[in-house]
Amino acid sequence: MINDFNFYAPTRVVFGRNAEKKIGELVASCQCRKVLIHYGGGSAERSGLLNVVREQLNTAGIPYVELGGVVPNPLLSKVYEGIELCRREQVDFILAVGGGSVIDSSKAIGYGVPYEGDVWDFWDSKGTPKQCLPIGAVLTIPAAGSEMSSSTVITKDEGLVKRGFNCDLCRCKFAVMNPERTYTLPPYQTAAGATDIMMHTMERYFSKYEDMTLTDAISEALLRTVKDAALVVMQHPEDYRNRAQIMWASSLAHNDLTECGLEKDFATHRLEHELSALFGVTHGAGLAAIWPSWARYVKARHLSRFVQFAVNVMGVENDFSHPEETAEKGIRAIEEFYHKIGMPINIKELLGREITDEEIEVLVEKCSRGRTITVGAMEVIGTKEMRDIYQMANK
Repeated sequence: MINDFNFYAPTRVVFGRNAEKKIGELVASCQCRKVLIHYGGGSAERSGLLNVVREQLNTAGIPYVELGGVVPNPLLSKVYEGIELCRREQVDFILAVGGGSVIDSSKAIGYGVPYEGDVWDFWDSKGTPKQCLPIGAVLTIPAAGSEMSSSTVITKDEGLVKRGFNCDLCRCKFAVMNPERTYTLPPYQTAAGATDIMMHTMERYFSKYEDMTLTDAISEALLRTVKDAALVVMQHPEDYRNRAQIMWASSLAHNDLTECGLEKDFATHRLEHELSALFGVTHGAGLAAIWPSWARYVKARHLSRFVQFAVNVMGVENDFSHPEETAEKGIRAIEEFYHKIGMPINIKELLGREITDEEIEVLVEKCSRGRTITVGAMEVIGTKEMRDIYQMANK
């Protein structure tokens, strides 16, 4: 059975060396009056990228204001600050300079400026946006895929509640991508980014719909490519070809292409969001710590899918008489890959300790939104299953 689908990918991509030289032209084409340059820490300034952005806007005659300070797992408090600044300065375009956290913060600000209520309403399922300021992205960290996705993940400071929200209104008008800008990424950040990219595809690949051969082939090629490229750039960080593969894969993994005809699951993401919100861990590393346990928890009921993954992605030899062993070898193979690039494969490796039963209950309570929702699609995960998976991942 093939799931019906609509595919919408309106973002213009400018990719390659010196892509930043198109920023002024791209922003001008959006016919804006004033821009907010939104960014994270000091790396954008130290690398000289912010100066390039300023020069591009100055040359194009476009006025701008700036707001930095976005942190990993971007905070609602910074979103509120951005909304207030944009309203005060009459900003009508947001230029995100950074990775997924900066882009997500920009999207949330874009939703909030024209909205009369509390922008958190959208993440709390209390409202539906009707408008969003136009957004452009200058990507520096390939991982989240937010530069081409409809997704926005924000953490509410109070209670450390981390939630995602999807709506096409926030899709970037353009994304500027120069792989050279990723050369100086720390190895851990590179590895976590590759893990996140692969997981965005795996969360769609592991679907109850198994008949979309072309989409599967695209997903499998993307996963193999990122896996191989990550191993190269960990040793050779200025390998342009492989940095480019990873950067482009970041966008393709999360612009819904690998979902066409399938149904995304995203249980691992939902389980991980609570880990990174509560403990402040890097999202990609948290995904690596959770997925093997989720996979082992559900694989017996979806064996053919896990065998296909093991053979076509991880290069495991298919033992036709023992499919359970083939599926398990595929999970072990990706665990070996995670270790090669410095990622954890369980919570103990992620945090350096096992979490307590009380902490597991907090995670379950948050993931289930007070025991009111389930997660997952290939297999529905309720509070019992959440608890079981967290416990499995804790060893």
